[in-house]
Amino acid sequence: MSDLGKINHEGYQNLLAGRLGTSRKEVRQGPAFGVDVSITSLPGGLAMAATSDPLSLIPSLGLQESAWLSVHLMANDMATTGFAPQYGQFVLNLPETLSNTDFSTYWGHIDSYCKEIGIAITGGHTGFVQGQNSTFVGGGTLITIARESDMICATGARQGDVILVTKSCALTATAILGMSFPETITKKLGTEVYQSACEQFYQTSSLKDALVAAGTEEKFPGIHAMHDVTEGGVLGAIYEMLVASDKGGLIVDELLPIGNTAAAIAGLFGLDPRYCVGAGSMIIAYDPKKSEEVIERLAEERILCTEVGRVNESISGIQIQKSGTTSPLVYQETDPYWAAYFNALKAGWQ
Repeated sequence: MSDLGKINHEGYQNLLAGRLGTSRKEVRQGPAFGVDVSITSLPGGLAMAATSDPLSLIPSLGLQESAWLSVHLMANDMATTGFAPQYGQFVLNLPETLSNTDFSTYWGHIDSYCKEIGIAITGGHTGFVQGQNSTFVGGGTLITIARESDMICATGARQGDVILVTKSCALTATAILGMSFPETITKKLGTEVYQSACEQFYQTSSLKDALVAAGTEEKFPGIHAMHDVTEGGVLGAIYEMLVASDKGGLIVDELLPIGNTAAAIAGLFGLDPRYCVGAGSMIIAYDPKKSEEVIERLAEERILCTEVGRVNESISGIQIQKSGTTSPLVYQETDPYWAAYFNALKAGWQ
């Protein structure tokens, strides 16, 4: 088991695998390591994709920012199918200290963000819980129905595909750390870095990245798999996509995109940005003959997209090349962001 954060691969295999209720033939993709969504076949050539995630309420960030994370982190997972979410269910277990006024503000932003990306809220559960002091205040599920043949999944990477990364490493971790400790960031790194971290926060949606890459009205055939970057960072997400696809791969360390703001904040907190939670970036496995086309499409929307490696056969393993030396990629089961955040709190950083 991981100390903090999501259950690890071993924990999944030991505690959850094989305990998944009734087996139904229409479930095309069920729970698996490195997979963001489930896909269930429906009549008429359609399929239903579903994804679930915690809902955030982080006082140090703010109500609007927490609502953004609650909606968009789930939407990022759905985006890996190549489609936007359509329907949402929300379960809220709220702290008893949250006032009705603050809840109304928080839910108003949830409503607004769902409207912006086309999500109809279809139900859920809402209640206040004594002793609730977590920054996770429940969970949500998003659902999309679309043509089954057009849906992609993190399991679809093919040998020879290029591995693409949108935006930058550690977008979420460094944005939240910057915004949570504004006085410390401003004093140690300067006002410009703090302001950039605040701006970076609203880049943590990768829905547009995925839709531009995959196509909206008509789908582009070159895209084979996508995986959202969450805990474990860009390197963790690449690893998970390759394992889910039963493939190996080679990543070139020097090609991994790390923005100046992310590098500065990660350095202050002693973090390796390659392994830090990075929602807002999308990992894409794409036909090498068409990869320049998707990079250009994203560039037209001012979204950076970088080729960082290749998908290989599984027997070659998952490797990383640094300064010309190749070694096995180490999968870090615990995202270092969590310890950095709580250590800063304990140290009295403001």
